[in-house]
Amino acid sequence: MIKNMKWLLLVSLTLVACNNDDSSDTPAEVPVVPGSAVFTKYIALGDSFAAGYSDNALFKKGQEGSYTNIMAQQFVAAGGGAFATPLMNDNLGGLLLGGNVVAATRLYFNGQAPVNVSGKPTTEVTAHLTGTFGNLGVPGAKSFHLIAPGYGNVAGVASGAANPYFARFASSPSTTILADALVQNPTFFSLFIGGNDVLAYATSGGIGKDQTGNMNPATYGSSDITDPTVFASVYSNLVTSLTAKGAKGVVANLPYITTLPYFTTVPFNPAPLTAALATQLNAGYAVYNGGLKQMVANKLLTQEEATRRTINFIAGNNAVVVVDSYLTNLAAYGLPSYRQATKEDLVILSARTFIGTTVGGDATKVNGLSVPLADNWVLTKDEIAEVKKATDAYNVTIKKIADEKGLAFVDTGAVMTQLSSGGVRFGNFTMSSTYVTGGAFSLDGVHPSARGYGLIANIFIDAINAKYESTLRHVDLGLYPIQYPATIQ
Repeated sequence: MIKNMKWLLLVSLTLVACNNDDSSDTPAEVPVVPGSAVFTKYIALGDSFAAGYSDNALFKKGQEGSYTNIMAQQFVAAGGGAFATPLMNDNLGGLLLGGNVVAATRLYFNGQAPVNVSGKPTTEVTAHLTGTFGNLGVPGAKSFHLIAPGYGNVAGVASGAANPYFARFASSPSTTILADALVQNPTFFSLFIGGNDVLAYATSGGIGKDQTGNMNPATYGSSDITDPTVFASVYSNLVTSLTAKGAKGVVANLPYITTLPYFTTVPFNPAPLTAALATQLNAGYAVYNGGLKQMVANKLLTQEEATRRTINFIAGNNAVVVVDSYLTNLAAYGLPSYRQATKEDLVILSARTFIGTTVGGDATKVNGLSVPLADNWVLTKDEIAEVKKATDAYNVTIKKIADEKGLAFVDTGAVMTQLSSGGVRFGNFTMSSTYVTGGAFSLDGVHPSARGYGLIANIFIDAINAKYESTLRHVDLGLYPIQYPATIQ
């Protein structure tokens, strides 16, 4: 504390001296200094956020605007060195594997809706990049993938055993992301990992499994929630290894997925109906509702659950009908697990183009109304609770290890809450999490826009300055676009 007070006093005296300098009306800026941090060799570890993934793709312009690349640029004034990124071949995005498209091009807004940029990707996974890279952010990586041998083996990409993005630049087929970081002897690192340990479960509508209690990640499915004890062990391993030779760093916790536009854009009640249509739909569910009453009469179902499961449409906006596996299983009695969504449920972004469509062109079979939405379209309140529980556990680990190792700590959760509840003001702008127009997120509803990545860089810089008494400068968020055009020059 005394050390911090001395530093603050020095800065204050510097500002006073500048303000009292009659030779200039403009105060001189505080010089950029590294403080106790050493930025000579900066390594960034993480997932798609660290890589600069945006608009549902990885592409050159997005990579150049990643928060990690922005930070590296700001480190230069404080002694930072070169920071190499495994750039994609183009600004289309997407990937080829053996000439076949395995990842689509990026999205852009055509004035009406997000659509894919036309053209075929040119980045081939098998065209291996040589050299070492400071940006080791790998889209799709979960915490345990950072220490998994073979995660960059191109031979395992087709089967899903390896990651196509890491396969492009891994130093060898058997290496790990962490090993490729340590061999460079970093003096400073950033670590923002753990989002995918719950995100894949959430974006899939909870069709995966909560693996709490399972200590073997090799048995996990791609959409499963990582056991918190596994996460804690992996995270401790990562930070202990990165700090073993004295490197300093900055780590970040995880926001709640419920603040992402992917889960907040489509309302639970998006279906406007006339009185006639409502009556017609109610007739279709009359047998189902009657069956619920019979289950209550036979003491096979509580009245409370029966009320929750009863489906009723009215003239006006209506909640969609969903399949909920957490309801009492009445399949043996011929009753499916249906109910209408509530404010406690989250309809995922991709459902916006699915709800209201017909099955096989049959006007009587409307998805979300006469045909309930399958589990993959909705994150129910019970699934949300599972994600929150895991996220809270991960965040306890991240903060504990950050404190133990004396690292700078970024509370991204607090910033995301601010973005989703009023927005963040800067200059004459306000940035929020509103889909398309809010400015903070790209068109995939999960990953930041260019301006959003600038904001992340600034809050990381704030944490670094506070911890290490450096004086790194912010970037001007107004210089970063909220959307990329169809053609990027």
